Amino acid sequence: MTMPVLFVGHGSPENVLKNNPYTQALQKLGKTITPRPKFIVVISAHWVTSNTRVLTEEHPSVIHDFYGFPQALYQFQYLPLGASAQAQRLANQLNVSIDKEWGLDHGAWSVLAHLYPDASIPVFQLSIDNQKSFLDHLQLGKQLKFLREEGALILGSGNLTHNLQHLSRNIDAEPSQWAQVFDQKAQTALQLRDEYFLVHPDAWGSELFRQAHPTHEHYIPLLYVLGASTQNDQLYYPYEGFEYGTLSMRMVLFQ
Repeated sequence: MTMPVLFVGHGSPENVLKNNPYTQALQKLGKTITPRPKFIVVISAHWVTSNTRVLTEEHPSVIHDFYGFPQALYQFQYLPLGASAQAQRLANQLNVSIDKEWGLDHGAWSVLAHLYPDASIPVFQLSIDNQKSFLDHLQLGKQLKFLREEGALILGSGNLTHNLQHLSRNIDAEPSQWAQVFDQKAQTALQLRDEYFLVHPDAWGSELFRQAHPTHEHYIPLLYVLGASTQNDQLYYPYEGFEYGTLSMRMVLFQ
């Protein structure tokens, strides 16, 4: 059976410590995604490099890549094994570099800790090359499709809208109008599998895309998930909502 492909808006790392509708949706997904993954490939907004890299470490460490949060968050550990053999093989097939220095950043572990809390599924990360175009990232996602047949859950972790400059201090703040517009346009484009629209920021109206993504790293994981999906997949949104007025937490599932 072909594994699903999942994009998750990860929001604040504090979600890893919370019980709310968002984390409950992740927990439900972990119980309902079938079959259970043999390994997980994460494309996280928080691993950006000057070329594509694959994490081949057998025992990836937890990276607490943030500041100003409660101490409990810095003590949090999520320690699955690395899928080193699969990671090495993927690096060979893509002809990209391996990496043993990175670990699991919060884009990965804050989501996985709710999806698979027992940390029993091996995990590796694929970095985001900041030299590539949106189309390049989409095409690289298409090269990952075969992993679905081998039992891999491909997980993109970012946010459908991500503007920290205009963040509200209230997690339940009314979402900004531009964030709602962007979220709905993305939803429509995904439903239509409109690749052209999704890889051309100017198609959105340049100001709208800049508002939603002053930097692009939280958007790019969606392109990997779209690329790894197929025409035969059904599209679902296991969760939708906003945090702090500017962060769309929408989840996108192709299965």
